[in-house]
Amino acid sequence: MQLDFIFSIIILIFSVVIHEVSHGYVAYSMGDNTAKYAGRLTLNPLKHLEWFGSFLMPLMSYFLGGFIIGWAKPVPFNPYNLSNQRWGEALVAFAGPAANILITLVLGFFIRFGIFTELQNAFATIVFINLILATLNLVPIPPLDGSKILFSVLPNSLMEVRGFLEKNSLFVLIFFIFFLWQFILPLVSLEFSLITGI
Repeated sequence: MQLDFIFSIIILIFSVVIHEVSHGYVAYSMGDNTAKYAGRLTLNPLKHLEWFGSFLMPLMSYFLGGFIIGWAKPVPFNPYNLSNQRWGEALVAFAGPAANILITLVLGFFIRFGIFTELQNAFATIVFINLILATLNLVPIPPLDGSKILFSVLPNSLMEVRGFLEKNSLFVLIFFIFFLWQFILPLVSLEFSLITGI
């Protein structure tokens, strides 16, 4: 159990680091140097981790809920520096979950077709953790990535929705965690089954 937990924490740390670095590199590719100047275009975990989201939250979620969830410090970027002003912010936001999804598809392929079978349990853990990260971050509640994607497609007539969500993000997020989180894990389990065939 302890080895499983330690391995899961290591996987979570590197998964959230890859998630955040992906945000930074996409912003950098569109002309924003903010993440570069902040020293965040690196896979060095020490540049990205925070005590609550990267250590305390995984501990609490593991011992209270039996799963691992957490986050790193958000990579900073300036949307006004992006070359694509229409979709740039959404592309930067989607880069993080997309990186996690790519990891799940590659390792899920190995699991489904019996490649490196001796590593199947490890691959399954990596896939599941990355699916949780991707799915959770696509929820359209600030400050999650899904909110930036949602805001980029909202017509001007619905901009008050953005204002409401940003103003009340803490309360909306708490409501989600207490009343809607129960729907995330079954969704992740379904995604896991579809990708891996298990």
